[in-house]
Amino acid sequence: MTQRSIPAVFMRGGSSKGVFFHARDLPERRAEQEAIFLAVIGSPDPYGRQLDGMGGGISSLSKAVIIGPPTHPEADIDYTFAQVAVDRAVVDWGSNCGNLSGAVGPFAVDEGLVAAPRDGEAFVRIHQTNTRKIMHARFPMVGGRAAVAGDLAIAGVAGTGARVRVDILNPGGTRTSGLLPTGQALQELVLDGARIRVSMVDAANPMILVDAEALGCDGTESPDAIEAKPGLMAALDRLRRMAAVAMGMAATEGEAGLAVPKVGMVAPPRDFTALDGTRVAAEEFDIAARVISMERAHRAIPLTAAMCHGVATRVPGTLPNLLARRITGEEVRVGNPSGVLSVGGVLRPEGQSWHAESAVVFRTARRLMEGRVFYLPR
Repeated sequence: MTQRSIPAVFMRGGSSKGVFFHARDLPERRAEQEAIFLAVIGSPDPYGRQLDGMGGGISSLSKAVIIGPPTHPEADIDYTFAQVAVDRAVVDWGSNCGNLSGAVGPFAVDEGLVAAPRDGEAFVRIHQTNTRKIMHARFPMVGGRAAVAGDLAIAGVAGTGARVRVDILNPGGTRTSGLLPTGQALQELVLDGARIRVSMVDAANPMILVDAEALGCDGTESPDAIEAKPGLMAALDRLRRMAAVAMGMAATEGEAGLAVPKVGMVAPPRDFTALDGTRVAAEEFDIAARVISMERAHRAIPLTAAMCHGVATRVPGTLPNLLARRITGEEVRVGNPSGVLSVGGVLRPEGQSWHAESAVVFRTARRLMEGRVFYLPR
């Protein structure tokens, strides 16, 4: 069987990388799209390395993006995200990738899909189809192209780049009934007879936030240490599946998807050593977070997960709100294995609950390759 090829752009957005496709170049049927994405990324790979594709063996490097004409009156483009599993033939369409969201605007203007000034600030309105949310991207233009060089450094990415601001409007209720889908800011789940405090929050992406101490952790663990701790990954997955049912995302625990809800362990700030060897003092961040994504401990923090942590930390009575350093403004500094990520959020009271008006984050992005990507049909 001979190889096929399809136009594509390989981009980094924040601390993720993905293969970007124009909707016009893909078949309409989702099953056919999934077959292409699996072959392009190199999944399933029992060795977990995806050497025969564009993936990198971890969830943050195993992603595909579709950009097409807008289907929402307040958007310039549609953006659809596909999370490709590494070791199985699964493509999950249930969530957004906040990191790659930072690359969507630059892709759109560089591809001529959205008009932008030759120099100055570009503004792109994005319809995120997985979550049905509108996002606004703002970034500098230089000589008719999205700027790449800049002075913004982000945890998990070497060097600096041009700042891309991403605002997710009304981020609550992406896949559920609202910001607090169970109606409770704090509750308990019973796991093997133990009562564990959790908060279930849906902002940018649905998450279950778990008390790290209740699982024998303190929030300073590295991803490798989390995966090596006997029984921990299995316990987190069971809690995640319980949350999927409680949040109305699945009828049974067995029907819960792989991508969402994501699960995060939260803890009060403590000194820790980041993956690059940098020592991070407790005073430098407000809440410690260790996130599991696609059944792997994330080496940084998915951007939508960071946004969810940021919003949740500002909602009175949630687990991260109770554990965090006192928050005085709109910014929440989230300590994660790669360092510290700052996210912003604007909330207002709504009856007996809260409404998130927006979540804001800053990323960098860069086009790495463009042309045609080859794949072997399966």
